[in-house]
Amino acid sequence: MPTVTLRPNESQDQLLKRFRKKIAKSGILSTVRRKRWFVSKSELRRIQKKKAIRRGRRRQKDFEE
Repeated sequence: MPTVTLRPNESQDQLLKRFRKKIAKSGILSTVRRKRWFVSKSELRRIQKKKAIRRGRRRQKDFEE
């Protein structure tokens, strides 16, 4: 669990900004969002396949330009 301590002469906004950066860097929020609902393995494979197709199309489009 990331923690931050208040530095001398640091405002609450700066402290909150540092905390948010640490949380984002650690990947906690993405893990929580991903595990919010149960996704079966077959559903996960289907989603990953769909993402791979979109990535391929996007790369192909970038390559053509």
